[in-house]
Amino acid sequence: MGKFVNNVVDFFKFCKKNEVEFVDFRFTDIKGTWHHISYRMSAVNESLLNNGMPFDGSSIDAWQPINKSDMLLKPDVATSFLDPFTADSTIIVICDVFDIYENEFYAKCPRSIAKKSLEYLANAGIGDVAYFGPENEFFIFDDVKIKDKIHESHYKVNTEDGEWNDDADMEGGNIGHRARTKGGYFPVAPVDNGVDLRAEIMHVLEDIGLEVILGHHEVAQGQHEIGIVFNTLVEAADNVQKLKYVVKMIAHLNGKTATFMPKPLLGDNGNGMHVHQSIWKDGKNTFYKEGEYGNLSDNARYYTGGIFKHARAVAAFTNASTNSYKRLIPGYEAPNILTYSSQNRSAACRIPYGAGEGATRIEMRFPDSTACPYLAFATMMMAGIDGIKNKIEPMGPMDEDLFKLTLSEIRAKGIPQMPHSLRGALEALIRDNDFLKPVFTEDFIDAYQNYQFERQVWPDEARPTAFEFKSTYSC
Repeated sequence: MGKFVNNVVDFFKFCKKNEVEFVDFRFTDIKGTWHHISYRMSAVNESLLNNGMPFDGSSIDAWQPINKSDMLLKPDVATSFLDPFTADSTIIVICDVFDIYENEFYAKCPRSIAKKSLEYLANAGIGDVAYFGPENEFFIFDDVKIKDKIHESHYKVNTEDGEWNDDADMEGGNIGHRARTKGGYFPVAPVDNGVDLRAEIMHVLEDIGLEVILGHHEVAQGQHEIGIVFNTLVEAADNVQKLKYVVKMIAHLNGKTATFMPKPLLGDNGNGMHVHQSIWKDGKNTFYKEGEYGNLSDNARYYTGGIFKHARAVAAFTNASTNSYKRLIPGYEAPNILTYSSQNRSAACRIPYGAGEGATRIEMRFPDSTACPYLAFATMMMAGIDGIKNKIEPMGPMDEDLFKLTLSEIRAKGIPQMPHSLRGALEALIRDNDFLKPVFTEDFIDAYQNYQFERQVWPDEARPTAFEFKSTYSC
């Protein structure tokens, strides 16, 4: 699989061949949310594609003020693919955002930031290609109900997979085959009731150009994963956006609902976005050195050390929701201990088994899919570059089962940990952001942390919870 379009000439040929009626231009905000505007094909010409389409930047959270709201979408036609879900033939084109006031790509556009991070990598002489391979886990539920009022709050999700349905009355009868809490890894049907749905997702992902490797039921009830082939940094982030779109739409069209929320179920495993990473230069994998621990080169270790050194600030982008930190607690394969290990999945960084020169890489296991992928990947790489420049050694390697360590033992060994809340991550970002400043502007960092405090942290901290009523009401 690969690109359908390489240039503007190809674009119009492809549209004519597929009788395209609409062009859907998409871009990503700082939360990682896709936005779009649809043009009639008859209104799209070469000038529009080259010069861009105007839109209101003040209507996007944490972007432009009302008095400087005019922005341009600059299409990247090489990202084009047919929308598999529209009734009328529609082509989707991913865009960067252009700042007409600064006459450059917008400093708050995540995709543009990711591109600038690659320029910084090359200018530093460290590498010319950065490969990223995200693994996005997700839940598929049959029903979700949410209430958030001044005097009450409530959520309820349901899946036929859930063991709480053992005695439920169901149309056609209760099948009784369920994965159980923490029991969902790799069972076959009928316990795994998502085989056909995942197959449909995989087919559609291939139809839009992604190279699919595998699909399987994950550890938690109602939890799944689709594996796709790694790619270069920006393209890998594009693919996350495509995958999330397809997963949500296939679930929706089958009368179900999909979420990449890190921790929707109490007491069961959460959704991560494990991210495999390597840096290449002149066609060589700079992370590989045969015979070293995990075949890791000095640069690979230093890169890991840089991410660990800045991990609390990095988490503001890689674990970008208050819910993220409900996943990063002990007991649920939570990779919150900042050390590295070959094969060991209990460390924050795993070195995959049996990798030769072409496949040696590190796997950061703490990120999740509430991250904007462009910002998450760029942030980790910027921290890694800082580690290489300053030869920062990470803690490790540690091959024991870190999940069995008590908090006292973790502290006694001096092992650093991920932050325990989004507030902690954002406060770390305020203190520790110099490593980002060659690419991330101070204005963007300030806007990002303010937005996250105002839209995530403070509203979450202000709300009483059912658990607080249980633990506090009778005091």
